[in-house]
Amino acid sequence: MSILMIQGTTSDAGKSMLVTALCRSLARRGISVAPFKPQNMALNSAVTIDGGEIGRAQALQAQAAGIQAHTDMNPVLIKPSSDTGAQIIIHGHAVGNMDARAYHRYKSIARKAVLESCQRLQQQYDVVLVEGAGSPAEINLRENDIANMGFAEMVNCPVLLIADINRGGVFAHLVGTLALLSESERARVKGLLINRFRGDLALLQSGIDWLQEKTAKPVTGVLPFLHNLHLEGEDSLARSDGKAEAAEHLNVIVPALPRLSNHTDFDPLRLHPQVNLRFINVGDAIPAADLVILPGSKNVCADLAWLREQGWDDFIQRHLRYGGKLLGICGGFQMLGQAIHDPEGIEGGDDCRGLGLLHMTTRLIADKQLRNVQGSLLLDGSPVRGYEIHCGISSGPALENPAIDLHGKMDGALSADGQVLGTYLHGLFESTPACHALLGWAGLSNVQTADYAQRCNDDIDRIADAVEQHLDMKAIDHLLGLDEMMVNAQ
Repeated sequence: MSILMIQGTTSDAGKSMLVTALCRSLARRGISVAPFKPQNMALNSAVTIDGGEIGRAQALQAQAAGIQAHTDMNPVLIKPSSDTGAQIIIHGHAVGNMDARAYHRYKSIARKAVLESCQRLQQQYDVVLVEGAGSPAEINLRENDIANMGFAEMVNCPVLLIADINRGGVFAHLVGTLALLSESERARVKGLLINRFRGDLALLQSGIDWLQEKTAKPVTGVLPFLHNLHLEGEDSLARSDGKAEAAEHLNVIVPALPRLSNHTDFDPLRLHPQVNLRFINVGDAIPAADLVILPGSKNVCADLAWLREQGWDDFIQRHLRYGGKLLGICGGFQMLGQAIHDPEGIEGGDDCRGLGLLHMTTRLIADKQLRNVQGSLLLDGSPVRGYEIHCGISSGPALENPAIDLHGKMDGALSADGQVLGTYLHGLFESTPACHALLGWAGLSNVQTADYAQRCNDDIDRIADAVEQHLDMKAIDHLLGLDEMMVNAQ
């Protein structure tokens, strides 16, 4: 068993992408490999085979490795619910809400969970690829660190450091990060990687030569900028992909809630050739649309207050009067009801008035629903699959006209006029038949078939191909001890 950690000079430097690519590359060679992120802060999560919750990026990396996602792959998940507080999830299950100081005191327990999970993965796989979080050079976060160099020091593993040249300042990022590490941490960095390079590599060579001389570290590879690459985002909203607008299209808008969760629900729509999807941010004018989607939320009442401040409640009423369609997913589904009650203080303890579009109420409870599900969309019987991550129980007459049949367990609701649909199901649009049916319900005729799952898998192969072509794979094999493993196997 061997272990290698990928750290980045900044958030979104390419850590998740590189771990995903290496997982696929190693798996294609028949090497058993597992992803691992000790501590993750993200509102995009996935349900695992053992009934827990982990960061969405680790679930994607497990897919790249050809294995089922497990809670050991992300033992500590932090889901912010406000600017100062977050839900802490250990081994897939929430242990409570904490502010930064309370979590700092909790770190010894979190560290134990991290080491236990890492040891279990080491016992099961030939290689464990570890993804860091943010940057290892955040001075205020160095004490009791379990996400970056603190973890690397605990398990004594080598590190590759990646930086994004497309942002600018790549040499300053790499040299500056190394300068802020301790001597033992710098020694742990065995190679530097430059990500998202555009143009003629020969024009970068003088910079590479300077960087290697300045840092005494090899540049292990320069990855090219890959246009129209789609990988599910770990937390930040996806950048525009520059998709051409189809002659016949559906306009879909989504409010960019301050505590928006699982925005990967909308990736299949963002990539669909006939859908024009827009996230509407604070202060933006709300444009006319065919379909409005209220997304998941980590704090439903707070985000409902934000919607009202931005004028969405009046806009939605006008949208429905003119025949538009409205879909609520998870927290967005709860917003469609008459009220949300929080007697146990799960999201702060406040009760709030819903939008009143479905005759139901929701009560938040501590026991979070975590499960992968499949069934059929009751609009037309299309098969659907997805996952539930929510801590609310909804009840009321609206549920007597459900939206989805999960093999006998009814989910969601459809209004009597057919204009408003709500569901707890995340991943709704990833099922090609269900996506086709929902786009038709929303008003799109002659819907084109778009295979989202195939697109995701093809793009994982694409980044794995790029890594194999542009990285020094012999150096990486050496860091992982795979060269010795191959010799011994012979």
